[in-house]
Amino acid sequence: MRDENEDLLSWVEPPYPDVKVLDGHYVRLELLSPSCHAPDLFLSYEGDESLWDYMPDGPFFSEEDFVCWLERMSLREDIYTFALYDKEKGVYGGLASFLRIFPAVGCIEVGYIALSSGFRGTRVSTEALYLMMKWAFESGYRRYEWKCHAGNMRSRRAAERLGFLYEGTFRQATIMKGRNRDTAWYSCIDKEWFKLKLAFEEWLCSDNFDEEGKQKVRLSVLTSKIR
Repeated sequence: MRDENEDLLSWVEPPYPDVKVLDGHYVRLELLSPSCHAPDLFLSYEGDESLWDYMPDGPFFSEEDFVCWLERMSLREDIYTFALYDKEKGVYGGLASFLRIFPAVGCIEVGYIALSSGFRGTRVSTEALYLMMKWAFESGYRRYEWKCHAGNMRSRRAAERLGFLYEGTFRQATIMKGRNRDTAWYSCIDKEWFKLKLAFEEWLCSDNFDEEGKQKVRLSVLTSKIR
């Protein structure tokens, strides 16, 4: 843990993401491979057009269009994307990415999160986002960001549940799909990681769930204690 006012002469620049797999108890994150992941992901998203309302791309009405999009995503050097695999059910049901990756200043963002209805708010997706945060901080990143359309309340609630701190809204930040986008900014920083890690581990523990898989203590209750 650092004092934010200390000099950074001893700080070591972290690596650009290069991990192919992040493996958890409930989930496995695999570096995106369109040929491998596209069919299952397309099936998991099918019929949920609202998923793409606040995404810069989509919706996709054919698997061919979806595959083309994934291929473009996998070739982008500024985005590092994972496919999410539910280890218990044996299905793929989500994407999540590192973006705005600036190792020189220790800043990285999580985004391009597209979760099927069966993945949202579950142990699977929560552990996936925890594993990405864990990799970032334990690799040496100082700041971990979450940004979303200010009107996307589902994303904003998710950020707060995961322990991100709201920092403000950038008005008229960009134009997306022909509409104005005000962007809400959230972040976690390295000095908060120790308490965040404990909160996630407590929530993900099997003892926190009853026989029907219902949580006993909400993650938001645990992460609210870190500040």
